Amino acid sequence: MRAQLAPQLTRFAVVGAVGFAVDATVLQSLVSAAGWSPFAARAVSFPVALGCTFALNRAWTFQGLRLPLARAYGAYGAIQIVGALINLCVFSICLLLAPPLYERPVIALGIGAAVSLLFNFYATRSVVFRP
Repeated sequence: MRAQLAPQLTRFAVVGAVGFAVDATVLQSLVSAAGWSPFAARAVSFPVALGCTFALNRAWTFQGLRLPLARAYGAYGAIQIVGALINLCVFSICLLLAPPLYERPVIALGIGAAVSLLFNFYATRSVVFRP
């Protein structure tokens, strides 16, 4: 079990980086090109990134640890929502404490993502993709 931990955490982090790129691209595009507030843009960017990371984690990170699709997606979604709330709190605090970040919300997004990474990994591995 411990032998799987480091490779899974590495793959989870890679998938998280892909999810971050998807989230950041949608977020920044909506802020810069469409004039949305960073808060409204996150309401769109997060679900897009969620679907992407679920598919990648299910196929690559936790290959042998399967639950039925609907159950796995529901549990994954619930965990990621808690992780997103952690992320959103940190994101909001960053924007409120550093107003220049309002124009570059991707920086605040990155800080929030880093804080929520370990919670998401532990909970996802323990609940969704358990052996």
